[in-house]
Order: sequence, then C-alpha cells, then structure tokens
Amino acid sequence: MTSEPVPPGMLSVRVLRGVNLVNRDADGSDPYVVLLLDNQKVKTSIIKKTVNPVWNEDLTLAVTNPTTPIKIEVFDKDKFSKDDKMGDAEVDLEPLLQMARMDLEDIRSGTVVRTVRPHRGGAGGSCCLADESSIVWEEGQVVQDVLLKLRNVATGIIQLQLRWVKIPSL
Repeated sequence: MTSEPVPPGMLSVRVLRGVNLVNRDADGSDPYVVLLLDNQKVKTSIIKKTVNPVWNEDLTLAVTNPTTPIKIEVFDKDKFSKDDKMGDAEVDLEPLLQMARMDLEDIRSGTVVRTVRPHRGGAGGSCCLADESSIVWEEGQVVQDVLLKLRNVATGIIQLQLRWVKIPSL
C-alpha cells in the first residue's frame, strides 16, 4: 500500500487533559504524557497528585510517514522507583493529513470537513477513539479534537487537539 506524501508542515499536539486516570500511588498520582512518533519523543510537564490532570500544553512533531500513528503513553512520576505506566493509546494521522492535502481555502472557518468514527478491535489507531472525532477547518488550519480511551488499564481518557500547521513553500 502506497500513501500520498506528507503535506509541508508540522503537527502541533495540544495535550489538554486526562480524565479518571488510574491511581498508581497511595498519596495520589503525578501524571505526565509522552508522545512518540517515528524516532521523536516529547513529553508534558508532571501534574502533582491528581487523576484528572489539566496540561493544556503544545508539543510539536515532524511527520515523515503519514501511515505511522502517534503513540501516547501516560506515566505516574515516582521519585525512588521506575515511573508507573497509567495506560497508552494511539491515534491515526491519516484522516487529518488527507484533509491537510486538500484545498480548503474557500471554506468558512469552523466548518467540519470530516468526522472520524471509533471502531472496535482490529488494526489502526482509531480503535482508541472514545468518541467521534471531528476534523475542522479553523482559521486556515486543519484541526482535530480527539478523546482517546487508554489501553491496558481499567479507566482513563486523554483529550488532545491535533493541528496541522502549514509551512509556506519558498
């Protein structure tokens, strides 16, 4: 299967918040999020003693392969031992990148240009979607709001906003 090239630009990921994360410590968890894409690894700050953290942090990744999903891992920071895993998820970038390749300049800002629906089981990053995810043309950029159900744990949702930031051609 061949895919179309990645449009010129960067992926901005706003890690908004976690909801009902698993508690890993008796005195409260100290969660942070790690995003992995190809050989890149970026992470949020640590939020102390909560299972409902609010990060509202922007992280940037370069996309080289449109079929590679972003891997999301949530950890509880521990002082004296290895950090505890609080779940993981992944999200498929292809729907966002398909919209970024299109000429949407004449569309009104705020228009939903695509809806991605969760599917259960099987391969693909959309199996982690907790709800439908809208891709919106907003202020000249393609934006996708995502709720991800964490895997390998009993509870936990991570809310992200993916934004394709075009790099103008020279």
